[in-house]
Amino acid sequence: MHIFYTPDLSGNTYTLDETESKHCVRVLRLEKGDEITLVDGRGGYFTAEIDDPNPKHCAVKVIQSELNFGLRKFQVHVAIAPTKNMDRMEWFLEKATEIGINRVTPILCRYSERKEVKHDRLEKVMVSAMKQSLKAYLPQLDELTKFNALIKQPFDGQKFIAHCDEQHRELLKKMILPNQNYLILIGPEGDFSTEEIELAIQAGFKPVSLGDSRLRTETAGVVACHTFNLLNEV
Repeated sequence: MHIFYTPDLSGNTYTLDETESKHCVRVLRLEKGDEITLVDGRGGYFTAEIDDPNPKHCAVKVIQSELNFGLRKFQVHVAIAPTKNMDRMEWFLEKATEIGINRVTPILCRYSERKEVKHDRLEKVMVSAMKQSLKAYLPQLDELTKFNALIKQPFDGQKFIAHCDEQHRELLKKMILPNQNYLILIGPEGDFSTEEIELAIQAGFKPVSLGDSRLRTETAGVVACHTFNLLNEV
C-alpha cells in the first residue's frame, strides 16, 4: 500500500507536490491507472487512481473516500520537555504517532537543556509516522511553550504530571478513566523542579508514576502514550 500526505485535498482530483510526485513516479515507478492511498491529516482516508504520472506534478483522481477514519473516543495530549539530543525527541514523536496521540506540546521547564526546537523538522517525522502506521489524523504539534503558561491553559479532561519526586504518587494506569481527554506533563532530563510540581498540582494536575524504573524523557512519553491507548482498548 502506497500512502501519500495531501493536507489540502478537496474535491475528487488532486496534484501531488513535486516531492511526492517524484517518489510516486520515479522511486515507486507507479503508472497511469495504479491505485494509491491519500490521507489529509484531518481524518480523511482516500483511495485514488493515478491519472497523469508526471514526476513533477502527478495528477490523481479520488475513487473512494472515508471521513473520520480511525476516530477515537478519547484524546491524548502530551506536554514534554524537548531532549538535549533531538534524535530522542524525534524518536518519541515517531513512536507516539504510531501508537496514537492527538497533540504534543514541547514545554520549557526550569531544568530544560534545550530551549528551541525545529518545528518543521519534527512535523515531517510525524507525517512519516502517520503514513507508516496507516493513520489519517496528524497530531497537532505546538510551538515551544513555557511550563507556567501551559499549566494555566484550560483543559476539559484528566490532567497528570509524571515526576520522580518521592512524594505520594499513584500509578498512571490506576488513575485513568476510560473515554476521556488526557493531558500529561513529562519533564526534562533533570525532572521538574519542586516548585513546578507544586504549581501543577495547584492547577489541578494529579501526580503520577509510570512505574519503578527511572525512565528517560522520551521513554516516559512513549510509556504514557501507550498506557492511555492500552487502557482504552475495547
